[in-house]
Amino acid sequence: MAASPHDFLSDTHWLRADVDHHFVRQAVAAGVDYRDHVELSAAEISPDLVRLTGKRDGEVIDLRANFVIDASGPAGFLAQQLSIASGLERTQTRSALVYSHFDGVRLMDDVVPGLREGPYPDDWAAVHHVIDEGWMYSLRFDHGVTSAGFLLTPRGIASLNSSMTGYPDQLWHALLDRYPTLADAFAVATPMMPIGFRPLIQHRLTRAAGDRWALMPHAYAFVDPLFSTGIAWSLRAVERLALAFETARNRHRVPDADALARYDSQIGKEADQIDLVVAGAYEAMAHFDLFAAQAMLYFAAVSFAEASQRLKPSDDVAWNGFLGVGDSVLDPLPGESLARLRAITKSRSETGSSDDRQAFVDWIGRAIAPRNIAGLADPARGNLYPVDFDALIEGHALLAMTRDRLIEALPSLRGMTRQPSFTGRQSRTLPRRPGSPILNARACELDLASTPKKGTDNGAGNSPEST
Repeated sequence: MAASPHDFLSDTHWLRADVDHHFVRQAVAAGVDYRDHVELSAAEISPDLVRLTGKRDGEVIDLRANFVIDASGPAGFLAQQLSIASGLERTQTRSALVYSHFDGVRLMDDVVPGLREGPYPDDWAAVHHVIDEGWMYSLRFDHGVTSAGFLLTPRGIASLNSSMTGYPDQLWHALLDRYPTLADAFAVATPMMPIGFRPLIQHRLTRAAGDRWALMPHAYAFVDPLFSTGIAWSLRAVERLALAFETARNRHRVPDADALARYDSQIGKEADQIDLVVAGAYEAMAHFDLFAAQAMLYFAAVSFAEASQRLKPSDDVAWNGFLGVGDSVLDPLPGESLARLRAITKSRSETGSSDDRQAFVDWIGRAIAPRNIAGLADPARGNLYPVDFDALIEGHALLAMTRDRLIEALPSLRGMTRQPSFTGRQSRTLPRRPGSPILNARACELDLASTPKKGTDNGAGNSPEST
């Protein structure tokens, strides 16, 4: 499903099972020794190697490697084997999830005729419904199936009959009954799989790397799917670990202690940042004006980062902090925003006065101004933000670029760059990768409530936490 003006330029939502299957096939074609149906039982990490033992289809396996990366998920293999302590108590966000895939969900344009037209086709983007109990996502795929779920705050769960948590289908319908528009959209929809319920989707560990091992972000921490940070954060981690292997000085090209310590520190700071942005958004759901303003923090950070990376590429961009970590302007904003919001809401969903809300909206606009290259926080937009190249060009100084240099570099926003030369390697033609707009409601969100294709390793499992 595309979430952009048209498919050629789209940032895209992909069906998890299809994408996993594609990635596995590509990995095998590249020479990866892929083994599915494996149940690991033990890991021994010594100064010289890593030994993994377990079974595959009932047969004992004994693997030796120079380094191991855990890309599983919550309470993953290495977390258990290394007895890595939980760090959940340091996090702010708490939410539960009720979810499934549905056939026959009506288009919102049909349910509510006359909705103001936005910059993207609404029903083919990631639709978010902000409700008193939290929020709801609705992801419609090209084949007609919609992935949908309610993310519920502790206060939201408490407002429902507690016995319903043992009966997810009853919980689902109780929530729909509270919102006639949503009930109308799902009136004839049928679940394609049993409706599921997770009482707590957050998890957090205290270590992300050590001698001869590393955790991918989702094995280390997960906050919430609200801003779809999982895939972009994971890709950044892949880049960092790849660089750590490339620059390793030892004979076996294993990342050294300095690189792993840097990785561990950066992942920890970024997990904190994501948590603060999302926790602030949940506080801001008390009033839509607050929520719309809080969302500007996220969009300012990601639009500035993407424009900077594409317009001014560098070899060490992988170590740039995610969501503004390390940025002199953006880094402190989520924490300050959360404090300001809690002063308004009193942490009990109070809406504050109109003056309180306007003061917060105004503060957000001023706070993001040094990084606002997308024309955000503009009341004239009515919370609808298309790709705005004029705003980008006018903001050239924010990127430390001249106007002419920025205009010259604009084609790189669409991936229109010269193909790299691989000196000393067998020449081959690389496919051109189309780019995406600098600003979008969602960037590459994978759906996780689907069943993997036969023969692929589901890794973290079909847990909605992996979104």
